[in-house]
Amino acid sequence: MSFWEYLADRHQQLLTDACQHAGVVFQCMVTATAFGVLIGVVTYRSDWAGDLAATATSTLLTVPSLAMIGLLIPVVGLGVPPTVIALTLYGLLPVVRNAVVGLRGVDPSLVDAARGIGMSRPARLLRVELPLAWPPILTGIRVATQMLMGIAAVAAYASGPGLGNEIFRGIASLGGANALNQVLAGTLGIIVLALLFDAAYVLIGRLTIPRGIRA
Repeated sequence: MSFWEYLADRHQQLLTDACQHAGVVFQCMVTATAFGVLIGVVTYRSDWAGDLAATATSTLLTVPSLAMIGLLIPVVGLGVPPTVIALTLYGLLPVVRNAVVGLRGVDPSLVDAARGIGMSRPARLLRVELPLAWPPILTGIRVATQMLMGIAAVAAYASGPGLGNEIFRGIASLGGANALNQVLAGTLGIIVLALLFDAAYVLIGRLTIPRGIRA
């Protein structure tokens, strides 16, 4: 069976796996973004706190993904829970680091001007600092998403959802008739999803970042 024949024969299952893969990455990125920005907001004013947050999240990233999922299985079981926890933890570093850098890079004179017109600290954060820090934060989200696309494939080791199941089935049946087709279909599916997500982020950036800031 050729690769194109395999795609035609298994397109429904591949589409289901692709939707699950995209869904789990999207959910984990939403969670990682929320926590990452919160950590950045809490720590960016202090040099040591910001450095500690970046170091802690980068330490998590040094743990091999297969080992991370393997360590989580005895605690939360198989399936979605270890996948979600691992992906969320891995997604923190780029978001935290870029949130800290972005917030520290806001022009102090703009913050002082906002304070001068009577804005409270929460208002300054929400209406001045975070909007100006949004471009680097969005860059961190893009980087984290591309990274999680690949790591999510390893979740098949723990019976997680996504295109990794297709890759693992192919690896398990090496030498079989469709082994190469399975690995290739899963790999190309992840690449296509990564490109689609990145295109969506480019569009979000154009819609949410003023042209002057982009320039």
